[in-house]
Amino acid sequence: MTDSPIVKSPCPSRRLGSGPGNHFFGYYNKTVWDRTGRYVLAQRVPFPDARLTPDLQAEIGFFDLDDGDRFHVVDVTSAWNWQMGSQLQWLDGLEGRQLIHNCRTDRTDGAYPGLGSVIHDIDRKTRRELPMPVYSVSPDSRFALCVDYNRLYITHETIGYPWRTRPSEMPLAPAGDGIHNLDLATGQSRLIISYADLRNFHPVASMEKAIHWVSHIEISPDSRRCLFLHRWTERVEDETCFLHRLITANADGSGMRLLEDSDHPLPQLAEDFDPSAVGTYDYEKSEYQISHPMWCADGRIIVWGPHDGSIHYHRYTDEDGGRVEVIGDGILTENGHMSFSPTDMRWMISDTYPDPQTHERILFLYDTQKNVRHDVGSFYADPSLKKENRCDLHPRWSRDGKSICIDSVHETQRQMYVIDVSGLIDRAS
Repeated sequence: MTDSPIVKSPCPSRRLGSGPGNHFFGYYNKTVWDRTGRYVLAQRVPFPDARLTPDLQAEIGFFDLDDGDRFHVVDVTSAWNWQMGSQLQWLDGLEGRQLIHNCRTDRTDGAYPGLGSVIHDIDRKTRRELPMPVYSVSPDSRFALCVDYNRLYITHETIGYPWRTRPSEMPLAPAGDGIHNLDLATGQSRLIISYADLRNFHPVASMEKAIHWVSHIEISPDSRRCLFLHRWTERVEDETCFLHRLITANADGSGMRLLEDSDHPLPQLAEDFDPSAVGTYDYEKSEYQISHPMWCADGRIIVWGPHDGSIHYHRYTDEDGGRVEVIGDGILTENGHMSFSPTDMRWMISDTYPDPQTHERILFLYDTQKNVRHDVGSFYADPSLKKENRCDLHPRWSRDGKSICIDSVHETQRQMYVIDVSGLIDRAS
């Protein structure tokens, strides 16, 4: 056993693909590998960064790891962003190789005209369009939870989609919009939690004049409950003015529970505040930030956020008045994109945001049994990239718990890399 709680444990890494183009996946909350481990999802674009427009297209496809990483193009989409991609993901609850991603559409039968999603059956070569864009898909692939990406482009531009025409109005907390449940088989949807519902759920004074939205929706492993961040602000231009709550609910919107609330005073609302002075990562490093919640395999929730006056990685039980425990106290001291191994909850993967001097980001494995952080890699982040086009590592587990996939720009292009952590895990056992 090591004497230090933080050790350098470099692991083998390789870039996926060698052809032209830039490849990325996006968020940290789902695996890129299919059930066989042979095919790896990705979006491909001809540039490493760009200001998004509603017509900017990304190719949707997958690498074949048994065929020299050959990239197969399935479709193109202009409904995407640099942080989350197009919400591309495998549909594990359906037969064969089926995937879903968001798209722009001419359909008008959904809650958000102009935006939808597409299911591709790779083996049957079929394409089926749905009338709403998805945010999170249930593990059983029966339904998705959906929100308005036009609203997100106003409230949290980094995870929204550029609009063709700015919406004429955006109500602060409407009763007619919020989280929708979309049946993936029929395309039918229903509003399950409105923004008015959220404003009226354990309300606080800071909500009254604020615009409300929802992000980081995740569905539990058994597809019965969901978690999400309810956020609100009077100043959308400055992310450090965002207020946060971690809430869980049943998949039909019933049974809401408030697990954490970081409502706090906002001196930034002063008239002389300069939003341009806010650094790219100031929001992520805020002491009040609740971010990156994820379900654990056992139904608990891991999140970065404050609790009882201090901010840590915290693990919650999804119960009223449930237990909250600190993960990595004194060792894991900053925000990151974390998730537990799908095969062994002893191991948690996460990352750091760039160091302000070196611009290096650390990818690490945390051993919850021995209370040791293993730094498995360091990756340079171009400081010229800003909030909307930055490239976070967003580490994602392979299904067998032996590899990690990341997005990175340390070789000037935006590419995907696979890090083999099996040797490190075997040595530590």
